[in-house]
Amino acid sequence: MSPANEPRKSKAERTAEAREKAREIREAQLKKDKRNKLLIGWGIVVAVVAILAVVALVVTSSLKNNAPVADQGPTPANGNVHGGITLLKGTEVAKSAAATVNVADIPSPAASAPATVTAPGAEAEKGKPVKVVLYIDFICPVCKNFEATYNETLTKLRDEGKVTVEYRALGFLDSRSTTNYSSRAANAAACVVNESPEKYSAFVDTLFANQPAEGGAGLSDDELKKLATDVGAKDIGSCVENKTYRPWVKYTTQEAAAIGVSGTPTVLVDGKQWGKGDSAQTEFPAFVEAAIKAKA
Repeated sequence: MSPANEPRKSKAERTAEAREKAREIREAQLKKDKRNKLLIGWGIVVAVVAILAVVALVVTSSLKNNAPVADQGPTPANGNVHGGITLLKGTEVAKSAAATVNVADIPSPAASAPATVTAPGAEAEKGKPVKVVLYIDFICPVCKNFEATYNETLTKLRDEGKVTVEYRALGFLDSRSTTNYSSRAANAAACVVNESPEKYSAFVDTLFANQPAEGGAGLSDDELKKLATDVGAKDIGSCVENKTYRPWVKYTTQEAAAIGVSGTPTVLVDGKQWGKGDSAQTEFPAFVEAAIKAKA
């Protein structure tokens, strides 16, 4: 039967069909709404889980970075008991016997701050190159500027055998980051000199070149390990993760404070502090040259 010959539906039938179609539309919409709610619900669950994972990671990392550090621990190979690592000619580093340091052995500070710092192990040695000792902090902008200004001069004098340059990295500015970056970076540098002493100078350079801004988290441990790998050092992963030389950094920092080091960089040349007292108006290169001539 053609559509034209089909019997005309009654009003009741048309109404019933309209109601059925409306019901089908409502059911389809309800199913769609239910499906959307489920998707939104699972999306919220996934987002919450992701947020909790990030929070857990941040908390775990914070607890790890800010956990108490032991008062006693080993020095790295090629590092002395005063926290120093001494660069000689080229990439050569002075050898030092293995030792253990303990915060309990640090003498009490003087009742009043000294006019100039007298640092143990920084004294002039007869017949030896002039000894330049630098108390530094790897997040210290002034230290970075000092390196940018004088590193080339000191490297040239080292290669000529006229001076040695000893870095004593501190955790003075740990409070300027949220992760004790100063101490972590100093520990990473110690790890490098222990494993790959010939890469120490390059690692110091790259730490300053990649110096983070004060007030933030600083470079992560993974980033510090990558910087070490980038300069060609052996793997320092376990050394960094285990904070192997953090007690040594702690000892160095507290010893420096005890002898009157109040800021970084603090620079000594054959035991005499540059920038204080009689040397306050003397340019650093001239101060070093005077010490070299005194030994000639």
